[in-house]
Amino acid sequence: MSVPFEPGERALLVDKRGRRYMITLKTGEKFHFHQGFLPHDEIIGADEGVRLAASSGAPLIAYRPSLADFILKMPRGAQVIYPKDIGLIIVEADIYPGATVLEAGTGSGALTLALARAVGERGKVISFEMREDFAARARANIESFLGKVPDSVELRIGDVTESGLERAIDRVVLDLPEPWRVVKHAEAALHPGGILVSYLPTIGQVA
Repeated sequence: MSVPFEPGERALLVDKRGRRYMITLKTGEKFHFHQGFLPHDEIIGADEGVRLAASSGAPLIAYRPSLADFILKMPRGAQVIYPKDIGLIIVEADIYPGATVLEAGTGSGALTLALARAVGERGKVISFEMREDFAARARANIESFLGKVPDSVELRIGDVTESGLERAIDRVVLDLPEPWRVVKHAEAALHPGGILVSYLPTIGQVA
């Protein structure tokens, strides 16, 4: 059953060339872009997939943004991991509903959101971030997409190698400048058969 758009939620507007614009709906506001403007009130109360026309007549379609849409458009402090890489990480790490996953670092929260969705309400994501500004941005992004930080996600500020890892971790996922520092700690914390996956975006890290 279709649920109409409401004030306060996000809408993704797609033009005829496939350009995508994410907005937060507010009564009486207008969305301005290079082809004119569109009143938010024309979206509020309409069903997802509604076809609209900007002031210039340019066509737009309104959808609710997917997680991938949100990640590409969300505010960021640290560079985010993009959806194409997140998908590979989720598969390679074999993240499953009910798993307990240790993540370091949180960054802007893109991977944290995907991990939280993958482990579900019965799972747990424990995410470490050293920088308080990045941690604050990640928290804000998670709250923006999910409405709040869910009980299945625990955000911690600090160095994962100095914090004393819990035992009985199912999976470890790393996005760190020096992930090799975590390996011995992860080895002690992981269940037998547990998996560690490290995202290495630079050749220097790989070497």
